[in-house]
Amino acid sequence: MSHFQKEDYLKKKVFPIDVKAIQNIDDLLTSLKRCGFQGRNLGIALDILYKMVSSDDILTVLTLSGAMVPAGMGEIISALIENKLIDVLISTGANITHDLIDSTCNIGHYLGDPNVDDTELFNFRINRIYDIFLPESSYDIADKQLFEIIEKIYETKNIHETPSNFLKKIGEELPNRCILSVAAKNDIPIFVPAFSDSEFALKLLKYEYYNDYDFQFDILEDVKNYADIIRKSKEYGSIIVGGGVPRNWAQQIFPMLDEFDNIERLGYNYSVRIHTATEYDGGLSGSTFSEARSWGKYDLESKHVSVWCDATIALPILISGLFQRLKII
Repeated sequence: MSHFQKEDYLKKKVFPIDVKAIQNIDDLLTSLKRCGFQGRNLGIALDILYKMVSSDDILTVLTLSGAMVPAGMGEIISALIENKLIDVLISTGANITHDLIDSTCNIGHYLGDPNVDDTELFNFRINRIYDIFLPESSYDIADKQLFEIIEKIYETKNIHETPSNFLKKIGEELPNRCILSVAAKNDIPIFVPAFSDSEFALKLLKYEYYNDYDFQFDILEDVKNYADIIRKSKEYGSIIVGGGVPRNWAQQIFPMLDEFDNIERLGYNYSVRIHTATEYDGGLSGSTFSEARSWGKYDLESKHVSVWCDATIALPILISGLFQRLKII
């Protein structure tokens, strides 16, 4: 028998959005909280995100997967870093590669069309990311600048680094505004767990092959570096764009510390997630917060919300609303 009465299910009414009362995006998201479906989740996400970034005691981690930078989302990430709203960035190597391209080419991506002849694009040496075009010439320009930076900052061709320290050094030398340069300037670490899964790493292999470089990247040291950041923090929040390796790499740190330190850490206290994955196929990108709790990756009392939406829609709306609420814009 249920312990609830009928009235327990009927406490709050839907408030239809009054467009005449909406003055800005913060107003819109606040109104959406009293509606349904993913609109309500997006409104709730702003409240959680605002709480997350408003306290110096909460370490805020952004995990970034999917082709966000090619799609034009890079400046959002740079603005979050510049305004001290995130403390750590964990990304795919691809997003960092495309960030380097945009920095060196004054935006190296172009608006395209998914309904094209991909054989013709191949013949023109144009790469397609759904409706974004990336010519090989953009890669070539970025390749040249990256090699010049490596020659400048390293006196030896035997380079042993963590990926995060390597990316910081590259960012310090980039003249144009981008995620890498803004993160380096603001001392925000960028972790790329699957570093070899990117054009960035392939360029380094090219330098080994043609220029006798020897790159040795200590990926396990970066896990330890991230663990030290977690150890120094009181509470934890995550902004998850998509899923993939960045999401789980950020989450696995709590079961690891539970085993290593023998101190019970209950995981992230706050989280906002934007994704389109489903849970029923067992894929990690679709796994729920509840499932992650069973692993000790999230606090049992954590405040979190999943927004099932294309991140190129939800992320700009959410961050614009956050900046308005914080009176940054």
